[in-house]
Amino acid sequence: METPWQYRFSTRAQAMKSSVIRELLKLTEQPDIISFAGGLPAPEVFPFEAFQRASKKVLTEYGPQALQYGTTEGYAPLRQFIADQMTRPGFEVSASNVLITSGSQQALDLLGIVFINQGDHVLVESPTYLGALQAWNLYGANYVTVKTDHDGMDTADLEAQLRTGPKFIYILPNFQNPMGVTMSLERREQLVQLADKYGIPIVEDDPYMQLRFEGEHLPAVAVIDNKMRGETHCNQSNVIYLSTFSKTLAPGLRIAWVVAPEEVIHKMVTAKQAIDLHTSTFNQYIAYEVARDGFLEEHIKTIIEIYRERRDVMLESFDEYMPAEVSWTKPSGGLFLWVTMPETMDSVAIFEDAVKEKVAFVPGQSFHADGSGKNTFRMNFSNSSPEMIVEGVRRLSIVIRKHLKK
Repeated sequence: METPWQYRFSTRAQAMKSSVIRELLKLTEQPDIISFAGGLPAPEVFPFEAFQRASKKVLTEYGPQALQYGTTEGYAPLRQFIADQMTRPGFEVSASNVLITSGSQQALDLLGIVFINQGDHVLVESPTYLGALQAWNLYGANYVTVKTDHDGMDTADLEAQLRTGPKFIYILPNFQNPMGVTMSLERREQLVQLADKYGIPIVEDDPYMQLRFEGEHLPAVAVIDNKMRGETHCNQSNVIYLSTFSKTLAPGLRIAWVVAPEEVIHKMVTAKQAIDLHTSTFNQYIAYEVARDGFLEEHIKTIIEIYRERRDVMLESFDEYMPAEVSWTKPSGGLFLWVTMPETMDSVAIFEDAVKEKVAFVPGQSFHADGSGKNTFRMNFSNSSPEMIVEGVRRLSIVIRKHLKK
């Protein structure tokens, strides 16, 4: 049915489409469904008592300031805390290199505003984070893709794609969403070398870095970049770094940050002023009070124990129940694993049948900028109890076996 409103929307709004995945996931809101769909942290790990103490302290000691408007750049002590956390030998970060954003999704949107013109190329992994594609579609981005395997972005395929002149390279090097894989040190170094050779900036999206279950932490691409080019300060970096408290404290805070050269921060600040003036002042005060004095490091140890157990249970359940034709990644951290079925299978069709069996996941095609990946899907293990994981994987395996017989 036509209405007068449809003629009043902007050209950009008329081109906007609702996410197919979001529409599918509405089906998972039924309370009896075991859902591995959302990228949700476990609410059991939210530090409620720490938030209560911090809220009382903030209101008692800083009430007028915490409830007032703030600067667009963010709460100064929080920015300094993040700068200190990011600083490494050969990679010095100042508070002036930090912008606090309303979640990482806003940071992605600001990048679109600041960098992307209609028709610009953006180089992404295939598959990549769906939220980034949604953010940049609004600005008319065209995507150049590089395949991803168990060691992250395949840098052997990278140089040919860099010749297209993308505005920037977007990567999730640690426990990537959606695959759960981690880019190897060798590939990180190759990425930095090629980006420097072609003069292409890198956007490093790193929300899961601290959630490593085993093995050694790898240096951030931003740190490698400075080291390889002989620079010492973030102002000389070729990398824009994004991270968040959503996976380590609570997503409801909507506190994330950008670390970048001051020139980039200034431009993003100008764009943010037109959007929301600043990120919630009160939430920034709370996040700072909870995270400081070593609490965050200790709290992350608790999160890791719980998520490692759930990851292990999901992998064991896949080994027990899934048919031999199905393969999956084995993440060493993060929230997700990635499932690949025979090429003739359609994960959307399987999703529809799985919901009837009261289990859900995210079909993989929407994570691919080129529309491929029909036979793949993403599973989240952080938000379900071990018992639910076992039962959910068992139900899902029954649906997949039925489709294999077809």
